[in-house]
Amino acid sequence: MVSASIEREFSAAAFPIRDGVFVAVVGPSGAGKDTVIGYARSLFADETRLEFVRRVITRPSDTTSEDHDTLADAAFVEAEADGAFAISWEAHGLRYGIPAEVDRSVANGRVAIANVSRAIIPALRDRYANLAVVEITASPQILAQRLAMRGRESRGEVLARLARSTNVALSGPGVTSIDNSGPREAAGERFIEVLRKAMAFSDRP
Repeated sequence: MVSASIEREFSAAAFPIRDGVFVAVVGPSGAGKDTVIGYARSLFADETRLEFVRRVITRPSDTTSEDHDTLADAAFVEAEADGAFAISWEAHGLRYGIPAEVDRSVANGRVAIANVSRAIIPALRDRYANLAVVEITASPQILAQRLAMRGRESRGEVLARLARSTNVALSGPGVTSIDNSGPREAAGERFIEVLRKAMAFSDRP
């Protein structure tokens, strides 16, 4: 975990951070955000202009969830107070953080990709001058099937989660919607197009 030095460095500078691009991947649980991100990561394994952000979550890592760093609640709160995160949020009883090093990556012209909550899009627009929002979606039937297969929640909790997801609408510039109801390659290739455009944008003089 980083110290507060990076946060202090950018607190003293003017926001929003420029030069690079932050790609915010959003969408309801079960839409396959991690699957689409993983598809692109495997293709761009040697691409130094891209940074696939490893989130910090107050949930143990396991084989059914994304590969992330884990902190207990108290340790997360302490790290947050020390400026360890560029941005953080709470959802579904968990805390999530994007490491503060991401600010430096974007300031240095790189493209940072992270799975985030739709609720923090306004804060991201304030923080990064160049923000691309990618909404991964899927049909309600597919979402229900995938959530049931994960086995983390009861049927009632799954239905409640699906109901919440239908009530959230994205607006603003730079939003791309990708349907991931079918083969992951189809959604993955569309996502790759977004990343190529982001890299081309960040390469501008």
